[in-house]
Amino acid sequence: MARTGRVAATEDTTLPWVVLDGAGVPIEPVAEFLRDLLACGNSVASCRSYAFDLLRWFRFLAAVEVPLQRATRLEVRDFVLWLRTCHNPARDRHRSDTAAAGSVNRRTGKACLSAGYAPATINHAVSVIAGFYDFHLSTGQGPVVSPVPSNARDGSRMDAHHNPLEPFRAHGRGGYRQKQPEREPRSVPDDVVEDLFAALDCHRDRALFSMFLSSGARAAELLGMSVADARPGQGRIYVRGKGLGGVKQACPASPEAFAWLALYLGELAQTEGLHPGPDEPLWWTRRHPLRPLTYTALRAVLNRINDRIGTNITVHDLRHTLCLRLIADPGISLVDVQQVMRHRWITTTSGYLRPRPDEVIARVAEHYTRPRPAAAPPTGWVFDPADLTDVFGTTE
Repeated sequence: MARTGRVAATEDTTLPWVVLDGAGVPIEPVAEFLRDLLACGNSVASCRSYAFDLLRWFRFLAAVEVPLQRATRLEVRDFVLWLRTCHNPARDRHRSDTAAAGSVNRRTGKACLSAGYAPATINHAVSVIAGFYDFHLSTGQGPVVSPVPSNARDGSRMDAHHNPLEPFRAHGRGGYRQKQPEREPRSVPDDVVEDLFAALDCHRDRALFSMFLSSGARAAELLGMSVADARPGQGRIYVRGKGLGGVKQACPASPEAFAWLALYLGELAQTEGLHPGPDEPLWWTRRHPLRPLTYTALRAVLNRINDRIGTNITVHDLRHTLCLRLIADPGISLVDVQQVMRHRWITTTSGYLRPRPDEVIARVAEHYTRPRPAAAPPTGWVFDPADLTDVFGTTE
């Protein structure tokens, strides 16, 4: 498919991202939709994600030579079929050259990313397109009918007044929505964590990954920290929470992580002469010119370590690992874990209570190897003498 257009960042606070066409001109319908999305309280990261989904849709329409206003359900169907079969170039940055798509890593037990688009990605793209057309329908600027089939779950609102003596009516998936497999918690085994830290070759990376493993912060949250956000005396760090409009939230961090952080800042001042101020970024690159560490650079560091120790760990796996470790601690309640992980709903945290496949397999293997108790030898009838006396009386 021809790669026409791109997503570009802007300095406009009311429109941080725009989608440009092949001539480099912003696509105005998309700009209006993203501006409305931002006004509804969505984050800049969400706007960026929506922009890339719409860019992919506009590239498809350009390839099939269908104008935006003439797109129909058939174009949406073909777009979904294309996503199901085409290669996702972003996958190459997350997978080692020696790892086959869909194979299971022998050390972590986690499947490698497939070469195509995941079902969740396809569903997100369809939802974004539906939201884009619904917005323009509501403003009177779009086509008369949205090309995206309505969600079959829309009928669920009628169940709010259903007869309690009758079962709820089952609803199917929306049009062109894919079946999504149930996700399992992705914990990193302890021996792999030890090998990961043994492969780190600088205080910055040791401090960074110790923070990930002890705070449960997401990659964007931790990389967005300033120097003042680290509070060793309080045993906590402050990060900008996801979906909270930039509000900072407190996260716990281990003493070991703060010890590595002190060594990293000392090394940064001694070898590079850099003394970042309280409001300056905390994490910096090691190569000159020194600049704030980005997610792309962090992912490159982790990819090199994965190639060295033969794993397929992601930064988010460390967050899952902390959550499972906290849940396994009898001294920490589920509500405590919810607060540490900053889950909005307790049901999200309770999903980690489900046993992992390796734990179930280990318990079943123990069941197979456990010696069975010997069967008790059969015995005859035994009567209580008092019962015989009641029936036959005394022999005197």
